[in-house]
Amino acid sequence: MSNRRIRISRHLRALTGERHPDHSSRRLRDAARYLATEFSRCGWTTTRQPFRAWGKTYRNILAVKQPSGRVARDRRAPILIGAHYDTVAGSPGADDNASALAVLLEVACAFRRAGMARPVWLAAFCLEEQGLLGSRAFVSQIRQAGQELAGAIILECVGYASREPGSQRIPPGVPIAVPTVGDFLGIIGNEASRSLAAAVERSARQVLPRLPTVVLAVPAGGEMLPDVRRSDHAAFWDEGYPAVMLTDTADFRNPHYHQPTDTIETLDPDFLEGVIDAVVGSVRALAAGEAR
Repeated sequence: MSNRRIRISRHLRALTGERHPDHSSRRLRDAARYLATEFSRCGWTTTRQPFRAWGKTYRNILAVKQPSGRVARDRRAPILIGAHYDTVAGSPGADDNASALAVLLEVACAFRRAGMARPVWLAAFCLEEQGLLGSRAFVSQIRQAGQELAGAIILECVGYASREPGSQRIPPGVPIAVPTVGDFLGIIGNEASRSLAAAVERSARQVLPRLPTVVLAVPAGGEMLPDVRRSDHAAFWDEGYPAVMLTDTADFRNPHYHQPTDTIETLDPDFLEGVIDAVVGSVRALAAGEAR
């Protein structure tokens, strides 16, 4: 077993388990602590960013890597990669969303010593399952601060695949052809995020041609297709930031979605590693870009 697969397995074991604000608040805090520790261990400047909900304090975790040397003074807009770390009640959340957190941590590891031309932010959001409360708080704060973003890549359920015919269902109203075999990575953007979606797809194909991808760009903020708004990227769309969601399509493929059976054993490690390669390649290309 490779060192990377050993690390991924460790991350999944640490992060799989119900992480709910009411039913398992201690485990929710443990997940935040684990993420912050791992980001810091990989050399990222890491902060816990508090926000209030229901009279309590919750925290998003933000890890930042700044460019060095001359480009550090250029003030280029950062690229953000994000994923939520909470779960619904009653589900251990291996695919939703420990799989995405493992990708986020592997990005941190991949860029431990790498140079880059623009800042990269890694964000772990809390309370996505409660109406995107963590990401909405985060986006509201950076919008009020006048912070620009080159784009946000949001990871949502990226560890489940099936190569059986008919394993992929199609959300109603989707205007493009979608394969009926659930072995592809979905890249979902809106009109304002077309170039970002194209860049992510291009990098994924260059790095890992064997990973099938399907790109969908929806009008405005995706209001006509509610199923494409079911993760933290929608918070960025609503504030005018370019953002894409990378996904295995959740319950349109995975029968364990939001169930007690969403366990590590149901994940496809080869598919998950393919997503890691695609995301690392995308971050490398975007972080080297000249656009502000």
